[in-house]
Amino acid sequence: MGLGFASGFPFLLVFSTLSLWLKEAGWTYAAIGAFSLVKLPYALKWLVSPFLDKVKFPLLWRMGRRRSWGLALHWLLFVSILAMSVLNPVTEHTLIWLCAVVICIASASLDIVLDAYRVESFAKREEEQAAGSAVFVLGYRLGLVFSGAGALSLASFVSWHTVYFVMAFGALVGFVTLLLVREPETKFKYTVQNAKSFHKRAVDFWKGSVLAPFKDFAKHRQWPLILALIFIYRMSDAYFGPMSFPFYDDMGFSKLEIAYIIKIYGMAATIIGGLFGGILLKKVGILKGMYICGFTQGLTTLMFSWQALEGHNLWLLTLVISLENFSSGMATTALVAYISSLCNVLYTATQYALLSSVMSVARDVFASTSGLLAEYVSWSVFFAIAASFSIFGIALVKYLMLSEAKQNLIENQNKKRYDKALKKGKSNGKI
Repeated sequence: MGLGFASGFPFLLVFSTLSLWLKEAGWTYAAIGAFSLVKLPYALKWLVSPFLDKVKFPLLWRMGRRRSWGLALHWLLFVSILAMSVLNPVTEHTLIWLCAVVICIASASLDIVLDAYRVESFAKREEEQAAGSAVFVLGYRLGLVFSGAGALSLASFVSWHTVYFVMAFGALVGFVTLLLVREPETKFKYTVQNAKSFHKRAVDFWKGSVLAPFKDFAKHRQWPLILALIFIYRMSDAYFGPMSFPFYDDMGFSKLEIAYIIKIYGMAATIIGGLFGGILLKKVGILKGMYICGFTQGLTTLMFSWQALEGHNLWLLTLVISLENFSSGMATTALVAYISSLCNVLYTATQYALLSSVMSVARDVFASTSGLLAEYVSWSVFFAIAASFSIFGIALVKYLMLSEAKQNLIENQNKKRYDKALKKGKSNGKI
């Protein structure tokens, strides 16, 4: 759970929490939406995952490849958030952008390491990956509460500079956790570093650490559709993310009201939703669970259109945020478990980084247009458009379910034919 917290808490500091700070500093919706492009490192982290997967971190590598990289990245995260706390978004646009990029690089790289640690720590069975994903997502959500509701609560009493100074110390949670846990047991060896020449090291690294994971993933049936599903599945949630806090502010809700609802009701709903998602996946399987979760996240996103029409209605906001967080917890657990189930433990970091990067493209690149859309349509129309994106994910899950059922039927029929032929051959004395 501590590692999930470490993975989650930096995100809102360059996302919705930062969006509210920028709005108060006078930035337009379009500028705030475009600023979400600083999160591109999340979408491109697969480029560095082979290095984090295979290369030793100087001095600390004896602690294990996952722990050594994790400790170093936590330190970078702490320093970069601390640096942002002294900047002024009204006059220092470039420096704010630069610090946000560094935070995203450190956080995205840390995600690679922690996701690989989680996947390697559980056996390659769906039920264990689902349980592990549920606990990790629970920690992740608590991290989001810390940098979301926690930051907003503080911002009601102190300056944003002090808020970000305090937020920097959230990096200590993951740092201490990594000091206390053990490195997962794998058959990995630092074979690349033992190569005799630079040319051989480069060739071995390219073949074993870059090409091999991609070739292995391409063995999955219908892998292009799998990538499409991962891209589109959380789109409805991802699209309105950059605009969520500006929306609450436009509806007239104070920071304390937003923080209170997110911290109390939102956190409880997220925890219950994440745990319920893990139980659901164990009962019905990952794909069917994703199908159910896809419907719930689309419906709860659409409820924000109702909120937009009602305006400042605290009870309705409590209901909407609670239901949205519940469905989001379910859907996140489902998608994380699905991605984990696709990974080969020989290439955990690279494959998980590749697949989660596809998800990040939807959240960080496509969602950067959300601010531009919000400039031209009403909030109720905006959320209706966002909710409609869930339809594509639901359709893809259904197609993959039917395809998997058809393939299983063919395999069973072939097995029956083989068994029948084998039995006939034995009775005729040919075998």
